[in-house]
Amino acid sequence: MPSHEPPTAFSAVLRSASSAEHEAAEQSSFMSHLLTGRLGRDAYAELSGQLWFVYRALEGRAAELARHPVVGPFIDSALFRTAALERDLEHLRGPGWRSGLTPLPATAAYTARIEELAADWPHGYLAHHYTRYLGDLSGGQIIRGIAEKTWGFERKGAGVHFYVFEEVGNPAAFKRDYRARLDAAGLAMDEVERRRVVDECKRAFTLNSALFADLDTRYPLSA
Repeated sequence: MPSHEPPTAFSAVLRSASSAEHEAAEQSSFMSHLLTGRLGRDAYAELSGQLWFVYRALEGRAAELARHPVVGPFIDSALFRTAALERDLEHLRGPGWRSGLTPLPATAAYTARIEELAADWPHGYLAHHYTRYLGDLSGGQIIRGIAEKTWGFERKGAGVHFYVFEEVGNPAAFKRDYRARLDAAGLAMDEVERRRVVDECKRAFTLNSALFADLDTRYPLSA
């Protein structure tokens, strides 16, 4: 007899299928060392600088993508992080923070992929939107608390603006709504396209891990 069980929600599929890659990114040496206080403020500032390139790529075509029938509902200025990162970088590095800030090789590859998808395959772009912003709203809040404690930043103030979503009144409700939008997006795709997006989600976490690996090389622990 045919099964009458409802299909698994697309948000759950994305989360489950990318769990190994997600865990690998979270447990990278760089992030482990940074968040246990074994690296200094300079390493934290460099992470913020590299993320600035990533979020410029994510948000650079927002106006165009807002008109896309599937991706459009996800484009929300309440999520945008570029300006918050710029405020943090001015605090961390001073008014001349742009001078000398260059993307690491992994960052360049990461941003190039996002820009390619934003232009040519918006469904794939959605995988990166999901991995970054939902991560910021979830585990990013843990990072914020540790950063405040480790480097003495004011609570939700200068240095951690990136992790503060001032326009998201109820993060838990926002995340539930976001996952509902993901589920609706999955219904708008055929099975082949859904699998492609799942694969891109895995790739997003892998690109993030590569960025951490580059940072780990740049900020090795002192002997």
